[in-house]
Amino acid sequence: MSMIRDLRAAVRPTLRRGGRPLHPYPHGAVDAPAAGSSIVDCAVYRDGRRASRHTTPTDALRELRARDGRENGGFVWIGLHEPSEQEFSGIAREFGLHPLAVEDAVHAHQRPKLERYDDSLFTVFKTIHYVDHDELTDNSEVVETGEVMCFTGRDYIITVRHGGQGSLRTLRHRLEDDPELLAKGPSAVLHAIADQVVDGYLAVASAVQEDIDEVEIQVFSESAGRGRRGRDAGRIYQLKREVLEFKRAVSPLLRPMQLLSERPMRLIDPDIQKYFRDVADHLTRVNEQVLSFDDLLNSILQANLAQATVAQNEDMRKITSWAAIFAVPTMIAGIYGMNFAYMPELEWKYGYPTVMAVILGICYAIHRGFKRNGWL
Repeated sequence: MSMIRDLRAAVRPTLRRGGRPLHPYPHGAVDAPAAGSSIVDCAVYRDGRRASRHTTPTDALRELRARDGRENGGFVWIGLHEPSEQEFSGIAREFGLHPLAVEDAVHAHQRPKLERYDDSLFTVFKTIHYVDHDELTDNSEVVETGEVMCFTGRDYIITVRHGGQGSLRTLRHRLEDDPELLAKGPSAVLHAIADQVVDGYLAVASAVQEDIDEVEIQVFSESAGRGRRGRDAGRIYQLKREVLEFKRAVSPLLRPMQLLSERPMRLIDPDIQKYFRDVADHLTRVNEQVLSFDDLLNSILQANLAQATVAQNEDMRKITSWAAIFAVPTMIAGIYGMNFAYMPELEWKYGYPTVMAVILGICYAIHRGFKRNGWL
């Protein structure tokens, strides 16, 4: 139990900005590869401790296997950021990575998944970053996505990042401070990455919940005017698009986490596999939240559209009422404007005031009737 508590502390930092929980590692904390290279870090670990740092993965792998690192629980951890096909091809040949997985890692834009090959696992995680904003508009970007891809072997783990978020540098340093955990090998690193990604989902879900609550309050507020209803609809649609992007990152990851937590795999340490269950439970919780967000936004949107429809009906009733009132003087004036020679009361002294009185009397009666029925 002490090891799992140390693990949770190692991979679950929480930052706040503007009173909202954000992704554990904001934009400022990104890995910075050396100029002209996609390699962020490359090191050999033995007995949970960093043995050396190498500039090339080839040197690291040769040193590890030359000293029989497999027997001693040693492994290589290589971190890459947006490598090109040419840069990654050499690493793929050296470690014997499957061509299909290599193609996915280079070109990115993959769904979260877990693929098993003969001697390696290929895992894709979608990272989510909440974009802080002062006011939500109909074109506000709420979440940004990136990707972390992991090649896990018996004596190596290769992480490939795409996007500006999801940094693993701080995570690496914290794992290095826990040699007992890191001695479990590459599967411990894979679990830590999965835990960090899912904890990021929890933080983003909490922030998105606040945005949805804010929109809901404004939609049902009595002070919301008709002009605001149109803006509310645009903001709701924008939130739905962002929630859909969130859903695409979370839902496909359920099956991979279930496999990692339930099905025995020779590349996953049995002690570490137990902890994947905790990640899977948190992921299930996030997925339920995201699904509820979608349903809630649908309800809010329907309520907003219903309010707009009611407002339009009220406007149409008022227009119809005034059209009926103005039809009376229009009709009478039209009759007397036909210029026939023999029309009643044309030469009567009180004809004009009588007609005006009749017009006003009829208009008043119609107006009172509409007022009483709630049309005006």
